[in-house]
Amino acid sequence: MPDRCAVVITCEHGGNRIPSPYRSLFAGQETLLASHRGFDAGALELARDLADALAAPLVASTVCRLLVDLNRSVGNPVIHSEVIRHLPAEQRAAILARFYQPYRSEAESVVRQAIAERGRVLHLSSHSFTPVLDGRQRRADVGLLYDPRRPGEVALCAHWKATLAHLAPHLQVRRNYPYAGKGDGLTAWFRRRLPADAYVGIELEVNQKHQADGGAHWAALRRTLIESLREALLRSTGSPPAPPLPQELP
Repeated sequence: MPDRCAVVITCEHGGNRIPSPYRSLFAGQETLLASHRGFDAGALELARDLADALAAPLVASTVCRLLVDLNRSVGNPVIHSEVIRHLPAEQRAAILARFYQPYRSEAESVVRQAIAERGRVLHLSSHSFTPVLDGRQRRADVGLLYDPRRPGEVALCAHWKATLAHLAPHLQVRRNYPYAGKGDGLTAWFRRRLPADAYVGIELEVNQKHQADGGAHWAALRRTLIESLREALLRSTGSPPAPPLPQELP
């Protein structure tokens, strides 16, 4: 990665908010909405910390993924939950137009602006994962998801993993786990539009057990992730992430 790259943070599953026109569809499903299927617990808090620490723009949503999954492509059958999937096509199209397309457009605008200003962008997509899925325990504390075909992503994740091993050897950090980094998602969507020399996309996945523990432990983990990323960027580029450009006066 060249030096002084820009950084952009996004969070697609930051909350479980159901807008009022659709609340009746989820009546009595409070447990589902509060579960890992409803949102990524802790992901928005981590995204905000990353954005503050790195002086990076943040694009985030608190609309529940059960209404529309902002991290899936149009046409993916799981872009809507089973509650929404059976609605008439025009209603599903209206949901995409109201919530999905504006989010994608905003994220694309911010990423492209960062590339225009700095030449290259690191896009971090903040997520979290449930400790147990379908009865199977996920054996990782942190996952770094990337496309193995993109050398900049491979290099940064290797440095980040090594730095975390030094700073927090008790953490189990795995690459492309618990999901494949080249699978359907916002980072993959950007890769189809932007060349590897301009765009580096990493999906950061944190085990939700840490957020559930809360308190000093959760705060310390967030600080460790930020500190380790700073060091990994130094190793990858020889310089820290670029500060934001001054805003033009109106």
